[in-house]
Amino acid sequence: MAHVTIYQKPTCSTCRKVIKLVKESGQPFSAVNYYETPLTETKLKALLKKAGLTAKDVMRTKEEIYQTLDLSNADKSEDELIGLIVKHPDLLQRPLVEKGETVILARPPETVETLL
Repeated sequence: MAHVTIYQKPTCSTCRKVIKLVKESGQPFSAVNYYETPLTETKLKALLKKAGLTAKDVMRTKEEIYQTLDLSNADKSEDELIGLIVKHPDLLQRPLVEKGETVILARPPETVETLL
């Protein structure tokens, strides 16, 4: 049975719901607070590749930093956007859940059940 890793922010209600669902399933898991243990560009790229998502797909467009950087009008490359997400973790939609070669953006929280 592959281990589940949840990349999350502990104060996020969606993250807490996902952790609860995984606990209830009995699956072994670890939770990574990516504010305390920041994602590297390499790790974020790997997670996005496994998920079949782009940096734009996982950006929190309502965050103040998104507005401040005027990212809705910016013509940035994938690598530039990944760099910004790593530098400003508030830009990352959460939680990302990894199990083996699969990663999902668990929004809504119940989507994590597809991995369990």
